[in-house]
Amino acid sequence: MTSPAPAQQILVVDDNIITTQVIKRNLERSGFHVFTAHNVKDAVDILSQQKIDLVITDYKMPRLSGLDLIRYVQDHFPDIRTIMLTGYGSIPSAVAAIKEGADEYITKPFTDKELLTAVQTCLPGKKERADAAKIYHQTWERFGLIGESRQMTAVFSKIEKACQSDASVLITGENGTGKELVARAIHYHHTQRSVSPFVPINCPGIPASLFESELFGHTRGAFTGAVQEKKGFFQAAENGSLFLDEISEIPFELQAKLLRVLQEKEVCLIGDTRAKKFNARIIAATNKSLEDMIKKNRFRQDLFFRLNIIGIDIPPLRDRGNDSVLLAHHFALKYARKLGRPQPEFTPKALMALKKYAWPGNVRELENTIHRCLIMTDHTTIDRCDFPETMRYHLPSDPSPLLSLEEMSRKYVRKVVEQTGGNKANALKILKIDRKTLLKKLTGPS
Repeated sequence: MTSPAPAQQILVVDDNIITTQVIKRNLERSGFHVFTAHNVKDAVDILSQQKIDLVITDYKMPRLSGLDLIRYVQDHFPDIRTIMLTGYGSIPSAVAAIKEGADEYITKPFTDKELLTAVQTCLPGKKERADAAKIYHQTWERFGLIGESRQMTAVFSKIEKACQSDASVLITGENGTGKELVARAIHYHHTQRSVSPFVPINCPGIPASLFESELFGHTRGAFTGAVQEKKGFFQAAENGSLFLDEISEIPFELQAKLLRVLQEKEVCLIGDTRAKKFNARIIAATNKSLEDMIKKNRFRQDLFFRLNIIGIDIPPLRDRGNDSVLLAHHFALKYARKLGRPQPEFTPKALMALKKYAWPGNVRELENTIHRCLIMTDHTTIDRCDFPETMRYHLPSDPSPLLSLEEMSRKYVRKVVEQTGGNKANALKILKIDRKTLLKKLTGPS
């Protein structure tokens, strides 16, 4: 799937709401996508969720200043350009901003032309943007993963480095974020290991009593039922990669043996006394916090350190900005082709719903949602009303007034009598009360 280069994204930070709106309006006319914040804390939240190309910040703001924000951007997002807005003639603040790494400064008041000139000076031109977009598309095609958010860009960078190494990898993230996809990307783009097996192991799916035998293998007669020698998963992944999915589910008593196997790079079949060297790369994944499990003595700290040489944390979809829209288009095309129909378009309301929804099931839930939409709808567009009920707008509920126990009792008795068609004999059987109580409930105040 190929899409045009995305508009450059600018974050404007000023405690004056009118100023931010004026700058936003002027820059959007020139084709930029603009976010606004009115304090440094909100600006940092946006930076953590969106791929920002340029920050324009006022110098004077309550609590934390624009200079604090520029320092933060320099330390955490060195690729982002910055422009400082200062009061007319405030040369010391402008000089301080430049010393901290600001690319440009503008003194207030400024004209639309001065603002646009400063922005164009700081940002790369069309050719550079096209080159950047090309790199993004190549990355998506290379790894089979889609995303242009800052968080996913960091994930792609770590995958690239992991492909050049044999070190153990620990992938963390919620269910449905694509941990196995990342593991496969690492394996299939490793220059030597890609031609050898990728062996995925679903740790929760193996009974605790069989774990050791499945992982390490056993000799004939090692235990009751071992009628022949069996190789374990480590041998099956020889020269390739062994993917231990949900590593947190490995029994605690087996973790020490797994640690020794990883340290010594040799495995011994159950019932054998000779250890054999193996050459398989270990990639593990978990949706739980192993650090928390270590504190509760449910996971070995030394095993955690052995696995976590390269750590890759996959962000949940709700923290990936516009990636939900990119993925929705990708899945719409994928399933449209499978169903032999044209790719549907998303209405603006549908796109808004995609962005606002929290996606507790992450990418897996999004894919299932789009797949369902293409099966259940015949039209060429997908609207918000085509999404599941949980994604649609709901009016706030009007809570009923709280009633006393006696009032609730009378209300329920009247309802039972109504549903029995006024047949008091049947109502008495359902309510299991006497006729006198029934009459009292019916004749009492409404």
